[in-house]
Amino acid sequence: MKICVMKVLSRIAALATLCVALHAVAAQSPTAQIVGATNKFLSTLDDAQRKRVQFAFDDQQQRARWSNLPISSVPRAGLSMGELNSAQRSAALAAVATVLSRKGFEKVQHIMEADELLRKDAPKPIFGKDLYFISILGTPSEKAPWMLQFGGHHLALNITIAGERGVLTPSLVGAQPALYKVNDTTIRPLGEESDRALALLNALDEAQRKQAILTYRVADLVLGPGQDGKTIQPEGLKASAMNEQQRTMLLDLIAEWATIVHDSSAGPRMAEIKSGLNETWFAWSGATTADAGRNITAYYRIQGPNLVIEYAPQPLGGDPSMHVHTMYRDPTNDYGRKATAK
Repeated sequence: MKICVMKVLSRIAALATLCVALHAVAAQSPTAQIVGATNKFLSTLDDAQRKRVQFAFDDQQQRARWSNLPISSVPRAGLSMGELNSAQRSAALAAVATVLSRKGFEKVQHIMEADELLRKDAPKPIFGKDLYFISILGTPSEKAPWMLQFGGHHLALNITIAGERGVLTPSLVGAQPALYKVNDTTIRPLGEESDRALALLNALDEAQRKQAILTYRVADLVLGPGQDGKTIQPEGLKASAMNEQQRTMLLDLIAEWATIVHDSSAGPRMAEIKSGLNETWFAWSGATTADAGRNITAYYRIQGPNLVIEYAPQPLGGDPSMHVHTMYRDPTNDYGRKATAK
């Protein structure tokens, strides 16, 4: 009887310890959790690996070393997932997960899975999960600004952490194949970005469509890799000329990019975008229909006072609905320059 009582007390003590630990994690601010997860990853590395993964916060060359292209065309710096052991890799992905929303991290995983499918058909090892890189600019801190980069083929996340704010721009999110199956489940990493845009276009009346649909063809990203600092003239249909339902649809479409980042940063970002919504434009170039369950083959752009989003299907190599590039920028705050300006 005494032994049973001791076992029960021991289990109660263990549960109490676990509850205290869980409460301590829950009580941490999002930034503290991000810093903790990033430092945990760094603690798994040896000195040589640390030197390769960490850069000065003002390293402009590393900051701009991202692309939609495979590493054979644009070499990345940092540490690739393939160079890490299983514990290091898990810690790296855990750090990435903390700076993103649940939906955002799921999207990243789906993009990497798509790239893994490309790897199986490629003659050379230029695709796949092992060729995604992580790098840290600056020192992880709850107060001083620093940056986490993660990406590879069709993915480039540039996340600046400055106190309680996380800035996700500029970031490139793409997919090839943009539709595939896992067991019996169909995966479309950029499906909502396609479907919501087409639904918005279809919600416009004839006069609005004439304004929104451009008279010329746009074939690729205008503000993609290597275009930092470049500006373009807004065009298309202004949100101030939309009704309330259409503006809500536009905001929901924008959220597919703005809410990839952690929820604590996504809320303020969406509020910022909403405040400038009347000065935000929606432009479309290309086919105005799509097969059910498949991505559009048209280019579109959303541009506001602190926002540029581009969606650009790629015609090279076959069906453009299966190969998509998108870009998300804030011309006023790419790389978190508002928070880091001296």
